[in-house]
Amino acid sequence: MSAKIINGKKIAEELQNLLKKDVAALPSAIGLAIVQIGDDEASTIYVRNKLKAAAAVGINAVLHKFSEDVSQTKVSSLITKLNADPDVNGIIIQLPLPAHLDEETLLESIKPEKDVDGFHPLNIGRLQNGSDKALIAATPKGILYLLENCGIDLCGGNALIIGCSKIVGRPAGMLLLQKGCTVTLAHIHTKNLPELIKNADIIIAACGCPQTVKAEWVKQGAVLIDVGINRLNGKLCGDIEPAAIQKASFITPVPGGVGPMTVAMLLHNTYEAYLKQKQEKPTK
Repeated sequence: MSAKIINGKKIAEELQNLLKKDVAALPSAIGLAIVQIGDDEASTIYVRNKLKAAAAVGINAVLHKFSEDVSQTKVSSLITKLNADPDVNGIIIQLPLPAHLDEETLLESIKPEKDVDGFHPLNIGRLQNGSDKALIAATPKGILYLLENCGIDLCGGNALIIGCSKIVGRPAGMLLLQKGCTVTLAHIHTKNLPELIKNADIIIAACGCPQTVKAEWVKQGAVLIDVGINRLNGKLCGDIEPAAIQKASFITPVPGGVGPMTVAMLLHNTYEAYLKQKQEKPTK
């Protein structure tokens, strides 16, 4: 048995093509503000990809870039200005931030209705309550879209999430719980990880540790979602051992799996934020 590869790149492109048509049908432009601090190489690549993808679907994305030593006050002032700007529908602060900045305070200063990353406490709470007002973090939202797009029956399944960050693990767990999964959140202190993996129907590996999930532990026919991006012996790899493809029913590749969906869902969140702010109905 060899798993069916979930082509996240193709699915993301299809979603963005649909989004482009929806955006073109709107009566006014959608505005997205991206705040970047410093010249971290990975962040610069991520920002470039977001700007390119936004332009491709017709979203007006503007980059606001600061030097590494910018003050908290200066960044806060920009956020206040963007919050008040009716032409800005979504705001992103590219993470990670320099150590001297208070990440939590800056993220909480973004208006919840413009928080297209889904990191504001109000959006996190709305997700937990199952509210349709929630803007959901892009990566877990993309994971759920991939699973449903592949026709995977989630209700009643045992889902194991390895990694419990507020960006991926915890919101992904809540989304799967709402779909009827029995969810286990594991992390670096989990002692019986092999046993948990052996009993899991769905595994979302998001711990950032190369090949943590060993093929020998994987249940025959399990669905494997690999969020990890690591380097091992100079090569890109995920959090799941490649040999697991022989036991899984579905698996995401690294790269080309979850990553493209994160960008696509970020743009979709920006579209949703616009609709909620303008009280428009989605185009058909």
